[in-house]
Amino acid sequence: MTSFDNFFFHFLAHYKSKKNKKAQSIATFYITFLQSSLLLLLGVFFARFFKQMHVDTMSPTKAWTLFALTVVFLYFKNWMQYGGKKLKVRGAKMLKNKKLNYNIWMLWFVPFIILGLAYIVFQAT
Repeated sequence: MTSFDNFFFHFLAHYKSKKNKKAQSIATFYITFLQSSLLLLLGVFFARFFKQMHVDTMSPTKAWTLFALTVVFLYFKNWMQYGGKKLKVRGAKMLKNKKLNYNIWMLWFVPFIILGLAYIVFQAT
């Protein structure tokens, strides 16, 4: 199981007791948000790196379009991966493992830290 799976099941378990019907969609949104913020940080880093190396690969509008399409793909991938039978199988495997004790507020704060780092790298010249 990946760390994304662990985060998903931690979010699912936390919100299952509070918001039973929306728990799966909240957890799916969080995983997509985390993965897309990591993708944005990686993209901004390589964009700045290629700019300093004087490599002209893609226009900014095409890059943002590609990023938006990738985020949509990530959402649907996560929706398919964490839904239905796969969710039940992974949940059963997760029950065998120890419970994770992450602070839910810190987990919500991680994507915003990554977005802050992406902004800092974006502003660097």
